Amino acid sequence: MAALQKVALITGAGTGIGKAVALALMKDGYAAVLAGRRKDKLEETAAEGKASGSKSLVVPTDVSDPGSIKALFANTKEAFGRLDVLFNNAGIGAPAVPLEDLPYETWKKVVDTNLTGIFLCTQEAIRIMKAQEPRGGRIINNGSISAHAPRPFSSPYTSTKHGITGLTKASNLDGRAYDIAVGQIDIGNAATPMTDRMVDGVLQPDGRKIPEPRMDAKAVGDAVAYMATLPLDANVLFMTVMASKMPFVGRG
Repeated sequence: MAALQKVALITGAGTGIGKAVALALMKDGYAAVLAGRRKDKLEETAAEGKASGSKSLVVPTDVSDPGSIKALFANTKEAFGRLDVLFNNAGIGAPAVPLEDLPYETWKKVVDTNLTGIFLCTQEAIRIMKAQEPRGGRIINNGSISAHAPRPFSSPYTSTKHGITGLTKASNLDGRAYDIAVGQIDIGNAATPMTDRMVDGVLQPDGRKIPEPRMDAKAVGDAVAYMATLPLDANVLFMTVMASKMPFVGRG
């Protein structure tokens, strides 16, 4: 009897952390559903992952749009019949402005993408995982160092990442009955387009602007692949992967 094809869905899979995770999972033998806003970038990820021999499905998706999310999971089920891993990764930031000057529309866009979108993806994943045979699966949420300590002028992003921590705990508890394990990876300073600004300098709590060390995003891909390949009776609830010399641990 042929081994069951493992299927992973990665949001924000076109660049950065999402791409690194998608490539790591494809290398581990997962068929990958690649979701994100830019089809060209998703196709680049699919082309790079093809060398591993794994199948992939490109699905342009806006995780701030509930209809787009429903279509993503419907396409996944139609193409592969099941879902074993969901990596909730897609997210955005906001301009670094004082909290009192932040437009409501900007706040709402970040919340709709970073928190509500992940909630809706989690809903759809649970619906598939609880009904499939063999039952169950794993959901891994991309948290952030910001889930522990904020940067200056980061209220929308930081608030959503704290929300993700609550969602991780709650959905892990609710998923137990269906053999669905939920965990979170909190990432600090992976080298991605989102953190390119850190090379020139990023604002510190004391008002200075200084460069910060970064790490290869592949380290994150490998960490998520480890979490994903655990048996379902084991779970990494929280993991922190960070650039060793970033200014996070300690005062300053």
